Amino acid sequence: RRIMGISEDWGTAVTVQSMVFGNISRQSGSGVVFSHSPRLPGDTVRLWGDFTIGNQGEDVVSGLVKTLPISEMQRELEARDSKVSLEKSFPRIYDQLKRVVHLLVYDEGWNPQEIEFTFEGEQSDDLYILQARDMSLRDRKKIVDFDVDPEVLAQAYLGQGIGVSGGAMSGRIVFTLEEIDTLRKHSPDDKLILLRNNTVPDDILEIDASDGILTARGGLTSHAAVVTYNLGKTCVVGCENLVCNEQDKECMLNGVTLGTGDFISIHGQKGSVYNGAIQIN
Repeated sequence: RRIMGISEDWGTAVTVQSMVFGNISRQSGSGVVFSHSPRLPGDTVRLWGDFTIGNQGEDVVSGLVKTLPISEMQRELEARDSKVSLEKSFPRIYDQLKRVVHLLVYDEGWNPQEIEFTFEGEQSDDLYILQARDMSLRDRKKIVDFDVDPEVLAQAYLGQGIGVSGGAMSGRIVFTLEEIDTLRKHSPDDKLILLRNNTVPDDILEIDASDGILTARGGLTSHAAVVTYNLGKTCVVGCENLVCNEQDKECMLNGVTLGTGDFISIHGQKGSVYNGAIQIN
């Protein structure tokens, strides 16, 4: 609450509603959709976000399951390895969701929306809107990039995740708040990148104290993604070949073992991960 500027006096509202199930079959699912792309400028509605087949919404936001893109444009722009998108695989659900978004944003004049949804089948009337709220929007800044020869980048390449926010960043690996404090004292000019298999709400102190985040699991609307975006951090999630051993303070990525204090580089828009400290323009 302190980090996000939320009053300690505020309570939590409770909504009681009928249950719908995104895990009743392989034709059901749940997701979170943004009415506007966080990556593309303009006021045009472009459905963007995450969904999963045969799971509930909590599985999506917790970052515990592999998520799939909402639109074909998103799938292509984010270079997803899956050929599945909500638009392609569940076109009636996608079209109905798009109608809902158009109604809220264009007809009713609402701000850009973040919408949680569940569908129990493939037909348009199987879609249920669970909640809608204003998107968190931040001022767009110029994205910095790596300033090296493409061959150097290719040799240092370790893996691919989903870019959430920020641009190119090089920094030292950290796993704990204690490591962050130590490296801030001994290497105050170095950026620090927090590595996690996935994040939970209790990681907020580590996330706030770091400059960048890299996770093995989670999607664009997972806890790690939403929090780091709101805090203005550089973030890459869903790097599937990353395996973190937080207890031993090391991780494995594309056959390379990395530990506390080692340099890695990430790109918060492209989702790419590289070994070592790479020059930034």
